[in-house]
Amino acid sequence: MYKATSPVTHPLRPPLALRRPAILWPAWVRTFPWWLAAILLLAGAVGLSVATQPSFQQAFRFISAGLAMTALISVCAFALSLIFGLLTGIGRLSKNVAAQNAATFYVEVVRGVPMLVLIFFIAFVGVSGFVSVLNAVGSAAGIAWLSALNSKDIPMEVRAVAALSITYGAFLAEVFRAGIQSIPRGQMEAARALGLSYPQAMRYVILPQAIRNVLPALGNDFISMLKDSSLVSVLAIRDLTQTARLFAGQTFQFNEAYTTLAVMYLLLTLMLSLLVKWLEKRMQRA
Repeated sequence: MYKATSPVTHPLRPPLALRRPAILWPAWVRTFPWWLAAILLLAGAVGLSVATQPSFQQAFRFISAGLAMTALISVCAFALSLIFGLLTGIGRLSKNVAAQNAATFYVEVVRGVPMLVLIFFIAFVGVSGFVSVLNAVGSAAGIAWLSALNSKDIPMEVRAVAALSITYGAFLAEVFRAGIQSIPRGQMEAARALGLSYPQAMRYVILPQAIRNVLPALGNDFISMLKDSSLVSVLAIRDLTQTARLFAGQTFQFNEAYTTLAVMYLLLTLMLSLLVKWLEKRMQRA
């Protein structure tokens, strides 16, 4: 005779009758960007303090003087790192043994050393060595101004841009390499079959598609570089971080200085993040 049995339940899950019904949130609650509202609420609270408290007003005026330097260093360093990364990424995929090993050596060395150490090394050791090479070339070629160049004549801002661009060039090389490898091999074969040389096929067929694929990743790396540009304050460059440190050291108003600094970086990265997301949606629609 058939005997009814109770349904099998999970040992760690309560019976169906004892379970709480799932909360059905309205659609606008599920889709509303609560994280963005929280960030804007935090920024608004700091903005209200700047508008009403003289100590925050003084901190904001002093620290905001370093905003232009932070933006200049970040943009220049990222532009150079794009060039370094693209050339290195192509070198990593090259069939030339020397180019492949040189590119791999560059990437592995940079990835294996902390960024702060690289900034010190490039700013104080690498630049001096590069100037010495230029002096030797100038002496051999009879170029007086090149042979008389002194490493002390290189501004710290230039050293900071060189350090950030060389460091991030290695990271972007992997991004470009992945983007190039994401393009089907048939694209290159078809371009070569049409009579294009390898550089022409890479320039007109592969790279336009690869750059489009890695554009969101490049935007995220630019945001990371903007944040990591704060490390150049160790070179006494008056960027946002350095001006905040100077203000805190002069006035001992650490709360006002570093709260204002954190919110300024947060707003900068937020604007760039929203821009990257807008680009991603536009690319998906395209």
